[in-house]
Amino acid sequence: MMKALQIPFPHQVRLIELPVPTAGPGEVLLELHYVGFCGSDLNTWRGRNAMAKPAVIPGHETGAVIAAIGSGVPAHLRPGQVVTANPYTNCGHCAACRAGRYNACEHNETLGVQRDGAMREYLALPWQKVIPAEGISIRDAALIEPISVGFHAVDRADVGDNDTVLVLGCGMVGLGAVVRCLRRGATVIAADVDPGKLALASELGAAFTYNTQDGWEGLPTPNVVIEAVGSSQTYRLAIEVAAFCGRVVCIGYAKSDVALPTGLIVKKELAVLGSRNATPSDFTAVIRCFKEGDLPLDRFISDIVKPDEAQAALERWDADPGKVYRILTQWK
Repeated sequence: MMKALQIPFPHQVRLIELPVPTAGPGEVLLELHYVGFCGSDLNTWRGRNAMAKPAVIPGHETGAVIAAIGSGVPAHLRPGQVVTANPYTNCGHCAACRAGRYNACEHNETLGVQRDGAMREYLALPWQKVIPAEGISIRDAALIEPISVGFHAVDRADVGDNDTVLVLGCGMVGLGAVVRCLRRGATVIAADVDPGKLALASELGAAFTYNTQDGWEGLPTPNVVIEAVGSSQTYRLAIEVAAFCGRVVCIGYAKSDVALPTGLIVKKELAVLGSRNATPSDFTAVIRCFKEGDLPLDRFISDIVKPDEAQAALERWDADPGKVYRILTQWK
């Protein structure tokens, strides 16, 4: 038997025991070492995630080692290898899949949300969802997926070295966007309400920082805005401050419908784009970035807890959400 974490009711997390899975044909058995709590997990714990299945096992940000492989698995995957997981499913038949944009599959089921996730000792996955991360520590492999979501938004915006980009929200996903914008040579304005997060964005290389509780005066006009908060205020701000003929990319899920100034969207001829999950090429780009070794990844980890400490960790996060980047659960 193995241990797993489950969210049976709002504001509760508990340890349960499950049978250890095996690697079937075409599958890889992962031994989980680190699994991150993300914002969707926190909202599931709060009872606010309408997409989460009842009594779900949370977690989709993984740092793992391959424990075993089933028949038919390609030779590039082998036991003992450090890996992370692509946590999204794709049906292969919807309009998004037919267009090759599997990250936006109409019928996607993400680990830890629509299906049981990775907060357990072992997990079997189709080999196509296992991503080698050799040269990266097992701990840091658990940071690849959330950073890749920010990387994907930058790719959606087609950011280049002549762009000035406002990143609204400097949590893990927003920091991922900041990092990729900088790697593409763009000028970055990092925005948040937390001074500590703004300080880290500045340390990473953001040319300007902006507390969204202050006025906008004195800052350059961004021709790209990436919304990584999901609030009505930041969605409106994105439209209001974007340059004429600019691009606005939306990552954040707002908790309710947002009334947008549609006159500005038309008048400015803005391109407003959604950005969902990440693609394999985004994962690859993050891994390459991590290998270069110039990111202060220790700063991205707010806490590392044992599974039996998860309840207290979630309570602390809920009490002061603005101070947390990632909480990792450690399984080995």
